[in-house]
Amino acid sequence: MINESQLEKQCLEWFAEVGWESAHGPDISPDEGSPERADYRETLILGRLLRAMQRLNPGIPAGILEEAAQLVLKLDHPVPEQRNRAFHQMLLNGVPVDYRAGDEVKHDRVRLVDFHDPEKNEFLVVDQFAIKGPKHVRRPDILVFINGLPLAVIELKNPADEHADIWKAYQQIQTYKEEIPDLFNTNAALIISDGFTARIGSLTANEERFMPWRTIKNENDKPLLEMEMEKVIRGFFDRELFLDYLRHFILFEQDGDRIIKKIAGYHQFHAVREAVRVTV
Repeated sequence: MINESQLEKQCLEWFAEVGWESAHGPDISPDEGSPERADYRETLILGRLLRAMQRLNPGIPAGILEEAAQLVLKLDHPVPEQRNRAFHQMLLNGVPVDYRAGDEVKHDRVRLVDFHDPEKNEFLVVDQFAIKGPKHVRRPDILVFINGLPLAVIELKNPADEHADIWKAYQQIQTYKEEIPDLFNTNAALIISDGFTARIGSLTANEERFMPWRTIKNENDKPLLEMEMEKVIRGFFDRELFLDYLRHFILFEQDGDRIIKKIAGYHQFHAVREAVRVTV
């Protein structure tokens, strides 16, 4: 039976096998030799985001790209779900910017991600990425970044501890929401797992809405793997499939004063992709 630390290491190895880079959070922390953040309160990896913006928006001046990055950093809605919805619109449509080019004022959008060509993006997973909230420092087990944007949180529990099931991981994420809320401004998916069992949910999902992911490449590709977390990493986090998921399979609904975020289950995701393929 493996412990939580070994499970974390195993997850990073699976991510590497499907083309993701990895980094150890303490190695890139603000007070280490190769820092990638100026401050523990930062949840984005700003240098990676700016490099991606420059790569994806070659015609837009560097100063305007920096202003666009600040708009992503400083989402100013009072409600977390509103901030998350506003970011999702930026992710899909780009960050709107205006700038002067000679005598002309240009209205443009700064792309954060290339949805068509995975190779133009930077895919990174980081374990033990310490984040300072108003009262506590928290270290989610694994954060999943594209172009410096933390798009998924993976919380693991010890498979060998019979008292630490995936719902303890679910409760841990609820604690993160309260204590390091900025992490969830850019969040697309939450994953809870003890390795053998794994579930995926949205920012607003209750326990019932956290669902398994049973496939890898398509609906017919349902391998009988010992650990469900391996299917999540090889299937849900396949780089091309994850980009498609971000672009087409997340929606927000208004229910009175509440915003409900919905994400597709594996069967809906692959059924729609297959229908599109057949139609095309």
